[in-house]
Amino acid sequence: MLAETTLTAAERNAVASVPTGLYIAGRWRDTSATLPVIDPSTGAVLCEVADASPTDGLDALTAASRAQPGWAATPPRERSDLLMRAHRALLDDTERLALVMTIEMGKPLAEARGEIAYAAEFFRWFAEEAVRLDGGYLPAPGGGSRFVVTRQPVGPSLLITPWNFPMAMGTRKIGPALAAGCTCVVKPAEQTPLSMLALAEILDRVGVPAGVVNVLTTSDPGPVMTPLILDGRSRKLSFTGSTEVGKRLLEQCARTVMRTSMELGGNAPLIVFDDADLDEAIDGALAAKMRNTGQACTAANRIYVQRGIADEFAARLATRLSAMPMGRGTEAGVLVGPLIDGDAVAKVERLVADAVGRGATVLVGGARTDGPGHFYPPTVLTGVPEDAELFHTEIFGPVAAITTFDSESEVVDRANDTPYGLVSYVFTQNLRRGLRVCEALDTGMVGLNQGVVSNPAAPFGGVKESGLGREGGLTGIDEFLETKYIGVRL
Repeated sequence: MLAETTLTAAERNAVASVPTGLYIAGRWRDTSATLPVIDPSTGAVLCEVADASPTDGLDALTAASRAQPGWAATPPRERSDLLMRAHRALLDDTERLALVMTIEMGKPLAEARGEIAYAAEFFRWFAEEAVRLDGGYLPAPGGGSRFVVTRQPVGPSLLITPWNFPMAMGTRKIGPALAAGCTCVVKPAEQTPLSMLALAEILDRVGVPAGVVNVLTTSDPGPVMTPLILDGRSRKLSFTGSTEVGKRLLEQCARTVMRTSMELGGNAPLIVFDDADLDEAIDGALAAKMRNTGQACTAANRIYVQRGIADEFAARLATRLSAMPMGRGTEAGVLVGPLIDGDAVAKVERLVADAVGRGATVLVGGARTDGPGHFYPPTVLTGVPEDAELFHTEIFGPVAAITTFDSESEVVDRANDTPYGLVSYVFTQNLRRGLRVCEALDTGMVGLNQGVVSNPAAPFGGVKESGLGREGGLTGIDEFLETKYIGVRL
């Protein structure tokens, strides 16, 4: 039995302010079964939330299906105005929402505040897109008729969000769904349900009609979500999570030929050429590696540094990482929070041990800390061999794995030697080289001389086994729209 965690009065109030039921058809529903929400900084229980059953799941889909015609017929300006109200409400509630996120997920409070701003921006971006859905009208080439092209909402959508960005990944999916005229059923990760429940309460408060957004929290997603995927009323699945799970979901979606968008795993290379601005490269590597304590699909997983500057780069990076305070995310000055759970720590330990066993050298960190919570210190490894396991799987922790390269063609080949293709990072002051390498890398996104690429106004997504479709940007709303052609005889 896990013990109750010790919270400050402000933390208790923040947790207590979040509804703990299921949100279905505009009402909060309690369940007989509950699931615990764990504080990763202590391993203790924060609270209990509703644990949905398959029946609850079907009720949520029924609510979304019933609300679909009315929401699709809602004028785009009204949908836009609602999203703008939600944008403002998130920003006005930043401190409470950030505190809830830090307590349940662990990221430092400053990062949590940044995520709330990032999450709110998706609502503003798609509020602006809601009133700009276009179509077409043109004469048939052979004459005698006209082609009218219009765009319509896909329909009820299933949205599955991850634990590492529990608010922003929700708004990145809910924003375009609502803007396009789709209703939705949202299933947040069981580790971090409070942020999504808080978001549902805000959406209810700003006037989202009953059934347009429904939220299911569950400890066992398979039995709850599989019937919804196989139910013909669901017409879209948007999933962010592991490639392994994504493949299983794609197989299920194939049975009803459901529209899908998948943001899956990554294995991001970060390449530093010897003509790079080293200060800029170090800053970029820190941002790409340490955002969310390394628990991001966009995190730099393999760091390739040209041989002539490799030692200096590694030493400077180790100095910067060793100076980053680690602790509970609510503590002042903390820059490195806990990992999400004990399994995450065990995975990082295994990957580091494997790399060291194959010849890598530890410059800083390299061993978990004693005490409560799921902490692993910032770590720098050099001389990491290509056959180390951490070069072939997501680390999802604060470990910077460095190896060297000699030529441009060599590093591009090595960077592309992976089934994943989400994002990569390139540091060079040579514009021609930068463009050549960016175009040659098999990833859906590239950061050139920057370590963060995520932006609501940009299309986020990968290639190969890193996913299908894009979220954000001008194309993000397309994932929730069907194109209809109407032939008109003159």
